[in-house]
Amino acid sequence: MADSLRQHEPAQARQLRIAARALARAGLVHAYGHVSLRIDSGSFLVSPPKPLGLVTPDDEPVAVATSGPLPANALGEVIVHQGIYRERNDVGAIARFQSPHITALSTLGRTPKARHGFGAYFAPCPPLYEDPRLVRDGAGATAIVKGLGTARAIVMRGNGAVAVGASLPEAVVMAWYLEDAARVEFAVLGAGVAGLELTPSEARDRAITSGKIIERMWDWLTDGDPETLPTVQ
Repeated sequence: MADSLRQHEPAQARQLRIAARALARAGLVHAYGHVSLRIDSGSFLVSPPKPLGLVTPDDEPVAVATSGPLPANALGEVIVHQGIYRERNDVGAIARFQSPHITALSTLGRTPKARHGFGAYFAPCPPLYEDPRLVRDGAGATAIVKGLGTARAIVMRGNGAVAVGASLPEAVVMAWYLEDAARVEFAVLGAGVAGLELTPSEARDRAITSGKIIERMWDWLTDGDPETLPTVQ
């Protein structure tokens, strides 16, 4: 780790490993995908360059600066994480995933509409990044960040999505919510009728994080993990 990067706490590394395995158990990633956690304004941790479901308690995350070249042991798409952390001070964690419903829906040029509670967090619908190529350069990362704007997620055509959150649990939960919103969207499309959408006020009132909304879903997604810990905020 570069001298300019602040040393992370062991609890942060553990929570990142827990998040990695939670994404895999939920079917949101397979061989590909990564998850990261902001350490401070100038650095973050990202999951090791391996399938997230194969991350072990002995694996250490990769420390990355929010600007400058990526370290040799960071995957190329981590440049997207860099760009988001630089532009979004409210983002404390990022999940990059390729879940089945959101990926399939994106090939129709669609993203899920706000039709149920989980979809409300992305109302009226998450933005779509229309270039199916892998994003491993500055220009592509800049386009992703611009497309994301202030949203909680951006869908990548034929290539999964990126979800963000104020905390690592929130980013992981938003990834799960987005996949479920895509599942509901497919069900509505298959019914052959227009279906209802949440109004702006309904979506605003439903997209809350109080009442342990995030914490309860995080507990469910991480139940049984060998390193399960209380939520680190």
